[in-house]
Amino acid sequence: MICGQIPAMNANVRDTSNTTPPVDAPQRSDSARDVAQVPPAASAAQAVQGGVTAGASPTFSPLYQQIKGLITQSLQAGEWKPGEIIPSEVDLAGRYKVSQGTVRKAIDELAAENLLVRRQGRGTFVATHHEDRVQFRFLRLAPDSGEPHHPPSRLIECRRMRAPAEIARQLDLRAGDGVILIRRMMDFSDRPTVLDEIWLPGSLFRGLTAEKLNEYKGPMYGLFEDEFGTRMIRAVEKVRAVAADDMTADLLKVPKGFPLLSVERVSYTYGDKPVEVRRGWYVTTEHHYQNELS
Repeated sequence: MICGQIPAMNANVRDTSNTTPPVDAPQRSDSARDVAQVPPAASAAQAVQGGVTAGASPTFSPLYQQIKGLITQSLQAGEWKPGEIIPSEVDLAGRYKVSQGTVRKAIDELAAENLLVRRQGRGTFVATHHEDRVQFRFLRLAPDSGEPHHPPSRLIECRRMRAPAEIARQLDLRAGDGVILIRRMMDFSDRPTVLDEIWLPGSLFRGLTAEKLNEYKGPMYGLFEDEFGTRMIRAVEKVRAVAADDMTADLLKVPKGFPLLSVERVSYTYGDKPVEVRRGWYVTTEHHYQNELS
């Protein structure tokens, strides 16, 4: 069973590094000088020498941020796969020719953003959606009593179609581009609790079928990571109270007009590329939406 198919200008560049400008040539201000950049094959320490001082340019990037960007590029390119250990801080410092402290600060930020996971005595690993702590980053519904857990889900439908205008806009697609629509139900304590409507770019998820969704035993984001190389890095959510319409009331087994929590999410992967629109309707008679702010 397969998800149903419905129907510039050129610039002449010359080296002026050893040329003295004419007397009447306008002098460049300090703010116009080159800002430090760190190409992957270059020394990060060398790249910030000569002409860049604190406050010299509004686009100045601290060295550890540049190293963070290079590590992120390696993650995006798949140099280190989800769940794999990355090189040690000493090795990365040697690779980028910077201090170990600079590398540590870059890794600290990536760990805070849940891209990397530090494990005491073992090293630093690429985060994966199979870890409980990562799963619950994206599932914020918690029981009023008892421990949070990841509930089983039931697939309602999976089909391919043309992107509606609003979905295309949110996924940065053209109206009419191919998308996949998935509807599923999540049951807490054997009661229908969360109805999800999930929209995915068809070009990124070729081969996604209802069979794969039903057969996969881990979290859905784990399937996207394992089978399609797409990892959710961050998400933006809108939360509001709504009344159940006919369809949601029927599927969630509640009366029409029943109060529900509506959560609309756009998820992004590396490069801040939107790869999922998710609309959820939550029954909160025995659950609440929990978020941690820091």
